[in-house]
Parts: sequence; C-alpha cells; structure tokens
Amino acid sequence: MRKLFTIFSVLVILTLSVQVKAQQDPMFTKYMFNQLSYNPAYAGSYDFMSIAAIHRQQWWGIDGAPITQSFTIHTPLPILDNKVGVGLSVINDKIGPTGSTNINLSYAYHIHFSPEHKLSFALQGGVMNWRADFNKLDIRDPDDVAYQDSDMTPNMWFPNFGAGVYYYSTHFYVGASVPHILNQDLRDADTTPDIVKNAQLYRHYYFMAGGMVPVTSDIKFKPSLLIKNVGLFGEFDSDPSSPNYAGAPTEFDVDLSLFFFETLWVGTSFRSSFEAFDGRSSVDSADIWAAYFLRNGLRIGIAYDFTLTKLRDAAKGSFDVMLGYDFDYKEKKIVTPRYF
Repeated sequence: MRKLFTIFSVLVILTLSVQVKAQQDPMFTKYMFNQLSYNPAYAGSYDFMSIAAIHRQQWWGIDGAPITQSFTIHTPLPILDNKVGVGLSVINDKIGPTGSTNINLSYAYHIHFSPEHKLSFALQGGVMNWRADFNKLDIRDPDDVAYQDSDMTPNMWFPNFGAGVYYYSTHFYVGASVPHILNQDLRDADTTPDIVKNAQLYRHYYFMAGGMVPVTSDIKFKPSLLIKNVGLFGEFDSDPSSPNYAGAPTEFDVDLSLFFFETLWVGTSFRSSFEAFDGRSSVDSADIWAAYFLRNGLRIGIAYDFTLTKLRDAAKGSFDVMLGYDFDYKEKKIVTPRYF
C-alpha cells in the first residue's frame, strides 16, 4: 500500500504543477457515471455489464452553446475469469458551427490483488470525425485573410489511441488517463503560409479519485475529484503573444454526495481551476444532481449547473440527463449498486 500511495502522490504533483493549457474535450457534471469516456481502464471494473447514456445541454439559452451526448457500455469477460474488460464509448459533441464524434473501443487487463483490491491497465483505439460549417458564421470582415482560400465546410477523420490506469476497491479508487494521444491539425497551413493558423486537437490528461465512507448502515458518503488538463509536458508557450499560447487553466471538479438506502443518490459539486486566467477568476459553476437506482438494474439521473461566470446573465445554466442499466450475471437483479 505504501508504493500505491507514492504513485498516487506523484500523479497529484504532476497534475497540479502545470500552468498553461486549453480544454477541448466535452465536460459532464455526472462524470462519475461516465468514467469510461475519461479512462479506458474503467472497462470491466464491474462484475457485470453496464450501460449508460448521458445528454448534456450547456449554457441553456445561448444560441450555439455546447450540446453533448455520450453512450458507454463495458463488461468483464467471465470466460477469462473477469481479468479482461472490454468497452465501447461514443461521444457526440456540437458547439456553434463545429461538431465532433468520437468512437473508441477499450481493452483493459485487471490484476486482482484480492477480491476487494484490483488494478487495471488499458489501451483504446478508435476514430474521430471533426466537422464544421463556417458559412454559418457572421464574419464582420469579409476580407479576413483567415477565411480566404479556406475550406468553409471541412469534414475530417482522424485515428485515435488512448491509455489509462485505474486502481479500485470497494471503498476508494484512483486513476489517470490520456483518452486520445495523437494531436491533430485542423487547418492546412500551406493554404496561406504567411498567416499563422493554429488550430489543433490536443491530447488531454485526466486524474480521478474518490472514496466511499459509511455514515450509517443506510447512508454512504462519497467524495470524488476529477482533474482535466492539457499541456502536461509543455506543449504550449507561456508567452500570451505566442500563437502556441493557450489560456484555459487546469480544471477540477469536486463532488460530495450521499447515497441513501442503496437507492437514492444526491450530490453537489463545484467546478473551477487551479489558476486564474489573465488575473481573473476561473470559477465556473456550482452544481446539484440526483440519481435513483431501481431494483431491476435501471438507473436514472439529472444534474443542474448554476453558472458562476458572466455567462449567467445570458445563460439559464446547464443540465445533464442520465439513463443507465446494470446487468448482474449472478443475481439477475441488482442488489447492491457499485459505488464507483
């Protein structure tokens, strides 16, 4: 356990030490029910097959605001003593005139230290479709060179590879992942070589941790943390005047929840960042959510974000809607839901 604690500490230090990044991957308030999208090593961490679908409407009320759908399914393979897990993750994201669809298959190998303590390593591979229709933009300067001789309706396909590690037990978990490793260029610099066109999809780094503390026999307390970062190894310049400068700081989500009678789950979370951007606060939102577990394996949930930035003057907040189903190979019905 001392070695595991050392690894945990190193991961935290590495994640907190970065200063300049950008966030491109979509976010979910109910990320604890969507962990496969962030970490392929989560595949097969249950003793049964699990399916989840989430719809997110961000900054409701603003035209062109992000809209995201996520579908995940993962399962262990009983024929391999549940030491191998496989999963499928599909994320569709639309923001303004651009959209993307990610499809990934995950393969995870689980090391069973004991019935309660397991370590998973995973790889994933897939494709991403990125598309845009810049004809929908209201361009103030029709002579803007950035849009001269450019494809106004690009539609591109990219390969994707990712990796992750996930340590979990009945009372806590910790993990780290890079869902897509390859950086991808979105604009052709050869079109107008005298103009800098810095448009890329960058690799994102994730760190997640959480625990479960029994309060009474019928009430469980579950804190969790998700950290999202880009530029962990200095991919960006620190000079704001550089075309390779990106200003979004490292983001974190802190969640505190209570689970009542193995049925009703209610929680609150806070989203912000470790650094301020241009001296201004990067506080994003305060959130509330609830999920209900039915005895037949079905689970439903909803979340609402209260926007804390200046966008609150125009937006009506953000919300997630979740629907999931858990299959139990042994009991046919879910008796005790998984906490992570």
